[in-house]
Amino acid sequence: MPSEIVVDQRGVRLAAWHVPATTEDLRGPGGRPCVVMAHGFGATRDSGLLPFAERFAAAGAEVVVFDYRGFGASEGEPRQLVDHRRHREDYHAAIARARAIEGVDPDRIVLWGSSYSGGHVVAVAARDTRIAGVISQGAAMDGLAAVAEILRYAGPRQLLKVSAHAVRDAVGSLVGAPPHLVGVVGPPGATAAITAADAEPGYGAITGPTFRNEMPARGILAIPFNRPVADASRLRCPMLVVVAAADSIAPPAAVRAAARRAGGPVEVLELDCGHFDIYVGEAFATSVAAQVAFLETI
Repeated sequence: MPSEIVVDQRGVRLAAWHVPATTEDLRGPGGRPCVVMAHGFGATRDSGLLPFAERFAAAGAEVVVFDYRGFGASEGEPRQLVDHRRHREDYHAAIARARAIEGVDPDRIVLWGSSYSGGHVVAVAARDTRIAGVISQGAAMDGLAAVAEILRYAGPRQLLKVSAHAVRDAVGSLVGAPPHLVGVVGPPGATAAITAADAEPGYGAITGPTFRNEMPARGILAIPFNRPVADASRLRCPMLVVVAAADSIAPPAAVRAAARRAGGPVEVLELDCGHFDIYVGEAFATSVAAQVAFLETI
C-alpha cells in the first residue's frame, strides 16, 4: 500500500506517495531501483498512475508518485498552473527525495512519464546524468507540433479564442489580478486547452478525486516552448518509448523523432491505440508488461 511522503521543493511541500517494493528481485549491490512518476497536462497522481506503480513495486522497484506544485495536495501558487519548466523542477526535487529513501540505489533512478510528463522525463534525464533509465508513454515531445495538431482538429478560430484568454490571464498576472481560468479539457469548441474529440471522455475515464478541470489560461502560451525533442540528443541512459499510434493529443511523429535522436539505447513499442487507451484494458496490459521488462534490465 502507498504511504504519504513529502518532497521539498525549495520550501514548498509536494505531496507524494511512496509505493514500496514487494519483492527483493531487483535488489543489487547498491539497493533497489526507484521509479519516479508524475502525470501529464493538468492531471494528478490519483488519475490512473497507481496501477503502473503497483506493477513496478511487484517487480521489485520502489516507486515515488508525486503531484506538481499547485496541484492535488501539493502546496504552491498559483494553483493549477500548467508550466513545463516548473514541472521539470519538481521532478528534480522528487528525484532527490527518492534517492534518500532507505534501500534505494541512488544511481538506479528511473523516470516515468505519460503525455506531458512523457516529455518532461526526457528533458530531466538529459540534465541529470545519474538517471539510469527513462520510460515515456504517449508523450508530448514537441509543443509546436501539438499546436499544429490543435489547428488540425479545432481550426484557427478555436486556437485564437483560447490564445486570447491566455493573453488576458498573462496580462492580468502582471498587475496582480486573480488568475483567469479556462478548462484543462472540454468537448470540441469549449474554452479549454484540450478539445480533441476523445479528450473529455479520456480524462473522465482516468481522473481521480483531486483533479480539477481548470487552469490559469496563461499556461497555454507556454505549450509551443515545451520541446523535449530538442533535448533528446543529450540523453545517454536507456529509454523505453511507448507510442500511441492513433494519438490525437500528442503527435506520434514527434515521439518517433525523439526516439531517433536519443543519444542512448532506445526501445520503441508501437501500440495501435489512442492517447487515453494506454491507461486501461489491453493497451495498458501490453504497455505495462513492456515497462516492467525494461525496468528489470536497469
